[in-house]
Parts: sequence; structure tokens; C-alpha cells
Amino acid sequence: MKIAVAGATGMLGSRVVDAVRAAGHEPVSISRGSGIDLMTGSGLAEALRGASAVVDASATSSTSAKKSTDFFSTVTRNLLAAERAAGVPHHVAVSIIGAAKVDANYYAGKAAQEKILTAAHEGGWSLLRTAQFHEFAKQLVGHGKVGPLQVVPSMRAQPVAAAEVAAELVTIAAGEPRGLGPDLAGPREERMADLVRRYLAATGQRRPVVEVSIPGAWGRGMRDGSLLPGPGARLGRQTFDEWLSEQLG
Repeated sequence: MKIAVAGATGMLGSRVVDAVRAAGHEPVSISRGSGIDLMTGSGLAEALRGASAVVDASATSSTSAKKSTDFFSTVTRNLLAAERAAGVPHHVAVSIIGAAKVDANYYAGKAAQEKILTAAHEGGWSLLRTAQFHEFAKQLVGHGKVGPLQVVPSMRAQPVAAAEVAAELVTIAAGEPRGLGPDLAGPREERMADLVRRYLAATGQRRPVVEVSIPGAWGRGMRDGSLLPGPGARLGRQTFDEWLSEQLG
């Protein structure tokens, strides 16, 4: 089976490509590196010909609601149009648990993606909502250093391994379209500040962690449990500490 991966060079997309190969399928990498811009859609339909499914693992680094919404809306529409033109029967998207409820900043883009997919796609689709990845703590370390301090948003999370998400997306892509499936989260709830402290300690970085409350709907959603899995969610196996040990090994 040929499975196309949009955003194939990103943090999640690269793991999806690996998971496609591990499952015995043929990956088709869709990225700017392969000469395709998801924002314009030029050449996309040709690249998707012969694929049985598309996994959309694309992402933007912007936390602006407008930029995030523009990105995910445009990419989703371009992919769906190209899939129809190429005869691809299955679109698989990944979103964030609680994004549609929070609907602010980065999550506004994911909420828009979900609305377009569920309302407009004429063929088969599957949607997997997941918790934040373990790798998110590492990303916060990279972006949150302020002088001698490490600033971290006040956030409740139940992080999951990106590799487990990738494997699940490939399993979904290899089957029949299932619509909205059960959420996928990690094995336990954590505070993001604690994860960052453990990451810093494990990597030999000594600086105080300051937990701050982000204002508005975005920050409120981080704090009030909106991003946590609800009843019926599936739980991954790897804990954050197991992931961290794996990174250092």
C-alpha cells in the first residue's frame, strides 16, 4: 500500500514515514523538500496518484490564531482537493484533544481543520485527536529561556510519545475510514512545568523554572483540563520519564 505523508520532514511526519515503512507500506513524502508546497497545492495531485491514503502531519510554528487558521485551513482544503483529483479514498488527520473547545491561538487552526474535514470532505476520512507529545517539553525549553530563567506556561497535560501516535496514524490509514476515533493520550497526567524541570535536570541545564499563567482562552484551556483526555480515550504505553531516558541513551 502507498501512503502519502504531508509534512513528512516535521517532528511527527518523519516518524509517520518511519512507521509506514515499519508496517511494510510504501511512503510518499510530501514536503517542500520534495518540491511541493502545501500552501499553494501546486503539483500535489500528481504526487498523490496511486496512494491509498494520505496522512496529514503538517504543522505551523505560529501561535497566532489568524496565521494558524490560515495555515491549517489552506493545507486541508488543498489536500482534500488534490485527493479528489487523484482518486485517493482515505484522508487521515491528526488534531489536539480539546482544540475545538479552546479554539484560540494555535488551537484555533486545529479547530478550523476539524470543521473543514468533517463538513466538506466528500470521501472517506479519519480523525485522531491526541494529547501533546513528550517532545513538547523539549520544544518549550528551546523557546522559553529568558535570561537566567526558564519560563513555562501553566499547563495540565497527559503527554504521549510521538512515535506511538505515528504508529496509530499508519494503522488507521491502512484500514477503512472511521471518522472520529477515540482520543489518544499518554499514560498519566503531568504538569508541564514539572516535565520541563525533569528535562533540564536530565540534560545538565541548571536554571530555575518559572510557571506563568497565559491570559485569555488559550491559557485558560491549558490550565483547566480542557486538553486532557475524556472517558473512552486510549492511553499510550511510554511515560515521559521512559521517553526521556530513551533520548539520553
